[in-house]
Amino acid sequence: MSEDLLLSYYGDDFTGSTDVLEVLSANGVPTVLFTRLPEEAERAAFSECRAIGLAGTSRSQAPDWMDENLPGAFGWLKSLKARHCHYKVCSTFDSSPKQGSIGRAMEIGLHIFDQKMAAVVVGAPQLRRYTVFGHLFAAFRDEVYRIDRHPVMSRHPATPMDESDLRRHLAAQTDLDIGLIDGFGFPAATGEMMLAALAGNGKRACLIDVHDHASQASAGALLDSGGDWLGPFVVGSSGVEYALIAAWRSRGAPDTGTEHFAPLAAQERIAIVSGSCSPTTERQIRSAVEAGFVSIDVDYAALAGGGDGQRAFDEALARASAALQDGRSPILHTALGPDTALGVEGASNDAVGRALGRLLRTITEQAELSRVVVAGGDTSSHALCELGIFALTLRHPIPQSPGSPVCTAHREAGAGRLEITLKGGQIGGDDFFVRLRDGTVA
Repeated sequence: MSEDLLLSYYGDDFTGSTDVLEVLSANGVPTVLFTRLPEEAERAAFSECRAIGLAGTSRSQAPDWMDENLPGAFGWLKSLKARHCHYKVCSTFDSSPKQGSIGRAMEIGLHIFDQKMAAVVVGAPQLRRYTVFGHLFAAFRDEVYRIDRHPVMSRHPATPMDESDLRRHLAAQTDLDIGLIDGFGFPAATGEMMLAALAGNGKRACLIDVHDHASQASAGALLDSGGDWLGPFVVGSSGVEYALIAAWRSRGAPDTGTEHFAPLAAQERIAIVSGSCSPTTERQIRSAVEAGFVSIDVDYAALAGGGDGQRAFDEALARASAALQDGRSPILHTALGPDTALGVEGASNDAVGRALGRLLRTITEQAELSRVVVAGGDTSSHALCELGIFALTLRHPIPQSPGSPVCTAHREAGAGRLEITLKGGQIGGDDFFVRLRDGTVA
């Protein structure tokens, strides 16, 4: 790897991990995202990269899982000796004491890095996410809502956000004392003085407000300096990278300019699997059907362990194969909006994600597809394990909907070229899938 490694990161799901990949790579920082701990030869294949990511599944896991798995992942990232190491979470910060606990991950990270205090940066104006006096606001369509009143995130089926004060939200997940630096124009020097005061008062983490580009630049400068108070370990959304890039550019970093990417070719057929129950994804599916895609319901309960999983798999595969033979693009989905989301007692979403991954791999190989999509953060995490992908690099950003870019999939020897997009539930306009098929994402 590059001797001057700027950043390493762990993404708590795969869609969020590609969000960081997009921000860095599109801004001149060559980045590779590994889907598992790489072999030495796999690492060596990306020796030019100045940022390294590791995609994970902690967003859907319990604290006991984190205790078992995150120390090893964080230890590997620490060994890379990057200037910054980012625990990447969703910009909506959805989490709970029992699932995806950001507080528990922060405790583990502080211990592994032997660090006094961790910065927390969540606001990202580029994604229409804002933190003001520690409260999180997020856009939905044409309006911005406090996160506990957000039409989607306040109703999230697994981790509903019922608290907008992120320090109060974290207090349910950790005993760490968390301070705040508000984002109303503090200069970096004042920020460092505030960090010193917070550390002197025993704070172990510090939430830094970001609500506009000026506060973002100030947050980035503070992250990049940090005095004696902040170590490499930082927690937050891709707002961390947006802030750091602003700081790197302000000090004249020579290699953080905007990159240019070859246009995407239109595809006659693509394939999509979706475990998302977001109304955003629902609108995208309905819009795609109007544009000629084929909607295929997949039996969630059966795939989750309802006793007839093979039948559900075979039926979905047959319908998808028929659509592809007819020159059309299938969308295999386990839900069509929040009202159709199902839960199966005693079952795990992991099994559903893996089954969707096997479906996608089978139809991709049979139809020799070169572009595919996985919708849903948890779905993406588990589906990619079935696709034989060990690393991702950026193929093309999507400026209209930052956060879910088109990636190049690096697979085992002999596997064909594959472009893949991992789409978060809230990402994209209604024509997102149509644009991906038609290559109109510039």
